[in-house]
Parts: sequence; structure tokens; C-alpha cells
Amino acid sequence: MSHTDQTTDTPDDEPPRWYVVQCKGGESFRAAEHLANQNYELFHPVLEVQKKRRGRLEWVQEPLFPHYLFLRLDRVASNWRPIRSTRGVLRIVTFGKAMPVPVSDELVDLLRQHGVTRSEDPRQLYFRQGESVDITEGPFKDLQAVFESHKGEERAIVLLNLLHRQQRLEMPVSQLKRHD
Repeated sequence: MSHTDQTTDTPDDEPPRWYVVQCKGGESFRAAEHLANQNYELFHPVLEVQKKRRGRLEWVQEPLFPHYLFLRLDRVASNWRPIRSTRGVLRIVTFGKAMPVPVSDELVDLLRQHGVTRSEDPRQLYFRQGESVDITEGPFKDLQAVFESHKGEERAIVLLNLLHRQQRLEMPVSQLKRHD
């Protein structure tokens, strides 16, 4: 065998690569859990966001890419068959009817390095000074105000134009939402 024959890459020589898995709607966490239970190496980028639930702000995790996650697979050694029948999984992303196309390791590494983390003061992510907010409840419902500051965890100071003057009002944070 000549030296040139030994250096040509065959699919058997490829290292494991990252592939994109499309999940059923709202089931990426379920798919990630079941794939991890089957010992697949996966990456499911999530970020923490604040949502109002029952009138209170809570931190919740949401997928960075809704409906998608990444699996590291070897074209030969990995068992690809169980992936399609895993709960929450819709399919491995392909282009046309061809084999799945790998995602670059650099992209996955970049996503891992620059993962979104939450602030030490969670309230600062939700409303910022000078931001326009809508009042959703109470006597000033449906009016627009300017967020000024937090007063404790549950209350906020807003600036509202009343009678042609800007008035400072204190109200529950749960009665505010970002102005769209």
C-alpha cells in the first residue's frame, strides 16, 4: 500500500461529530432526558428567563433553540436507530434525503462558551431604568409609564404622565409588563 493510500480519509476514520436533532413541539427537555438515559452525548443549550406566573416573577429555563438539540455521534460506532423512536424526538435533521450533515465542533464550542447566564440581581434583567412599561392591572390599567426603579423585590417606582405632569407612583412589579 502506498503512502497516499494510507492518508486518504474514509468514513470509518472520522471522529464523532455533532448533529442536530429536531424535537416535537415543546418536548426538547423530554427528548434530552431520554437521550441522556440512553447514554448519548448531547448538548441542549438553555437560558434562564423571567416569566410572570401567578402574579410573581419566576426564573424558568427555556431552550435557546426551541425544538432542537445537538447529539455527538460516530457514523459507524454509534447506534442511530433508537434516536428516531426516542420520546420527544421528531427526526435527525438532514438536507434532502441525504445523510445527516454534521455541525462544526467550533459552533457547539462557541455556544458552550457563551452560554447565557442570569444576573446576580434578577430584577435588573426584567425591567431597566428608563424602559417603557405598560400597566396591566389596577386603576392605571392600560396606561404606559417609564420604569424608574425597584423598591424591594415586589414593588417598583414608575413615572406616569398625569394631568400634564410626570408623577412618581409605587406599584407591584406584577402589574407591569414591557411595552411592545
